[in-house]
Amino acid sequence: MKGSQKTERQGGRKRINLALQGGGAHGAFTWGVLDRLIRDTRIYIDGLSGTSAGAINATVFAHGFIKGGRKGACDALAAFWEAVSDHTSKVPGQEFARMFSPAEDRWNVDSSPAFMMADYLSRMFSPYQLNPMDYNPLRDILTAQVDFAALRRRKEIKLFVAATNVRTCKLRVFTTEEMHVECLLASACLPLTFRAVEFQGEHYWDGGYLANPPISPLIHECVSKDVVIVQINPMNRSDVPTSSREILNRINEISFNATLAREMSGIATISKLIEDGKLQDTPFHKVNFHMIIAEEEMSHLGASSKFNADWDFLRYLYDLGVSTTEKWLEEHYDHIERETTLDLVKTYI
Repeated sequence: MKGSQKTERQGGRKRINLALQGGGAHGAFTWGVLDRLIRDTRIYIDGLSGTSAGAINATVFAHGFIKGGRKGACDALAAFWEAVSDHTSKVPGQEFARMFSPAEDRWNVDSSPAFMMADYLSRMFSPYQLNPMDYNPLRDILTAQVDFAALRRRKEIKLFVAATNVRTCKLRVFTTEEMHVECLLASACLPLTFRAVEFQGEHYWDGGYLANPPISPLIHECVSKDVVIVQINPMNRSDVPTSSREILNRINEISFNATLAREMSGIATISKLIEDGKLQDTPFHKVNFHMIIAEEEMSHLGASSKFNADWDFLRYLYDLGVSTTEKWLEEHYDHIERETTLDLVKTYI
């Protein structure tokens, strides 16, 4: 991996970079991860990259940290997710749907009449027809809660937000000094739900189509040599999907893991060359990779639950993120700045 800066301790703490996947309401899992990490004073977060919900989590986290340090970051994330739940409320018909769902399926909203109607309409009409005023509740929440002007002035905060250029099919990674609310809306823009987001004369869709999340900026532009991937889309499943809903769920997971798998497979190849001593006297250096994931629990959640902003569901994901991170710290804290704990070949190749 390329880079010129050497790892430096920040007040004796261990530095890490965070790569935060997107996944709608499932981003509440990442809220729990961030909350637990920032409360550990042994950890210093050097840079954050994210896509969609991951990008929003990263930006809200950074804004809160600027205002109030570690506690400010925790408070800002909690306020954001509470606002999301308040604005979207419970999916209409969700309680009715739960009556006929098995316990392990209680958070999915496939059986919700409102979800089924919205899904049907999105396949018949575009958001340019269904939402001519381009209303997006996230715009109001983010504008009210994040001081983007103050954030842009803090160039030492390393944020990298991915979006997909609709016209060129190229990845755009927004950095801290250019961060606006439109950058986050672009990163989280689902094409069948929202109109393409215009920013600086270009139009963007969800960044997950090209990077979920982007890894390279953390390697090339941050001091830390440790990258922690917060994975919310399951990579592995024990069974082959057979029902139409299972197939659609798996397509969703594969689609939003594909770009990460592609980027990491290339990184795995370079890492192997570094380990074998074949890239000596080059700009490439060793990077340690780690992953925080609750694959078993998240695999029970279908794609429809990404639209579920029920507060009980968000709190379930938050608690899962906290407990998963607690376990990860117990097992892997000592490995930070020493060695990789993620088998790149086994995971991505």
